[in-house]
Amino acid sequence: MTDRLFDWENMDKTEEDNTFFDEDPSGSSLDMSVELGRIKLENPIITCSGTFSHGEDHQPFYDISLPGAVTTKSYSLRPIKGNPPPRVCETPAGLLNSIGLQNDGIDAFIGSHLRQMNEAGARIILSIFGRDAEEFKKVALKVLDVKSEILAVELNLSCPNIERDGISFCAIPEDVEKVVDAVVSMLDVPVIAKLSPNHDNIIQSAAMAREAGAEALSVINTIIGMAVDIETSRPLLGNVIGGLSGPAIKPVALAKVYKLAEEDILPIIGMGGIFDYRDVLEFMMVGASAVSLGTVNLVDYDAGKKILADLKSYMADKKIVSIKNIIGKLEGT
Repeated sequence: MTDRLFDWENMDKTEEDNTFFDEDPSGSSLDMSVELGRIKLENPIITCSGTFSHGEDHQPFYDISLPGAVTTKSYSLRPIKGNPPPRVCETPAGLLNSIGLQNDGIDAFIGSHLRQMNEAGARIILSIFGRDAEEFKKVALKVLDVKSEILAVELNLSCPNIERDGISFCAIPEDVEKVVDAVVSMLDVPVIAKLSPNHDNIIQSAAMAREAGAEALSVINTIIGMAVDIETSRPLLGNVIGGLSGPAIKPVALAKVYKLAEEDILPIIGMGGIFDYRDVLEFMMVGASAVSLGTVNLVDYDAGKKILADLKSYMADKKIVSIKNIIGKLEGT
């Protein structure tokens, strides 16, 4: 790893080098399985929405059947082109992005990507979003016919609500309840509410998600940020404002997960700056039942393999037979 988050010069890896979650001969008797409501995972490692696409691009290099689950990019009712470039810029210990939820629409996912992911053996968490509760419901209606082919649906509640003049759904707990209820009432699959750290009411939003029938929480989404080019006096992102991810946000993410876990509202998928097995342990010790890898997928081609192998080695060294024994084991609080 260089001083910079992204080592572009060393990103040219051959197919032979790119193995993901290889069979690990050590720790084969360890129980790596976790549960989040009805969601049962063989291991706690998930890929974040938006950082692993739908997995197809990675298949020449990664076995996408081996993570606990693969979360798709977020899909909308109709295709969206996204924001103008530049869409990403590197920051100290982080990455700013303003993709603008670009996707080819839920019909394209169902008609093509879903089949390919299933053929590869991926356990699929489908991320969806809409401009209002009614659009969330319309997307869910399309998913109804293929619900048996997915593990869970994740609701991206950080997107703008046009009924509230563009304020994100997460900003108003009642809106969280409305959207979760609309989807849960249609789909007999586990629903995950993905919440933003950019509002002070994350506990209230989580409670509303539970009341509406959500079975787990994804925490946290990116933190609002921006960057400026001092030579041109212009913002470095085409949309000016973006979302910050990477190691820079891990302390914030840990605090949010810890506070939510204290309330014992729902099982938590912790995310935000996870780059090695120590980060995974921190999130699980503060109460996350599983974790999701995001920006690290763009930095280290075999990060998932290393993290899972190192996690098993840690457990074997500490004589921890089940990963579930680590969840919520924070001392001195």
